Amino acid sequence: MISVEAGSPVPPFEQLRAQLARQIVDHTLAAGTRLPTVRRLAADLGLANNTVARAYRELEVAGLVEPKGRAGTFVAATDEARVRVQQAAHDYASTATGLGIDLDEAIRIAHAALLTSFGHHPPLTST
Repeated sequence: MISVEAGSPVPPFEQLRAQLARQIVDHTLAAGTRLPTVRRLAADLGLANNTVARAYRELEVAGLVEPKGRAGTFVAATDEARVRVQQAAHDYASTATGLGIDLDEAIRIAHAALLTSFGHHPPLTST
């Protein structure tokens, strides 16, 4: 079940992308499952075709789906760990953007967290 909230501050393509990604990661949508066509899903959700197409492109870039020409778009076989990290990165990017954090600062924050997690201690700096 997919739903898109019109009044949400999260863009419709991102709502759609996130919901499909979660369903792929938790195996609600199994590898090899054929997704609805862009036109069909757009009509079902009351969205523009370009909105659905963008969500599908982002899922493709993340390696979660694979287009097979006229046959359609299918859920890709995925490396579970990589998919979870990609989802977390997308969630972080959405949170940072929603809170008004600019790109450079968001990258600095993520970089510092990664260094700490991998046992490195970043130097303290003031901003």
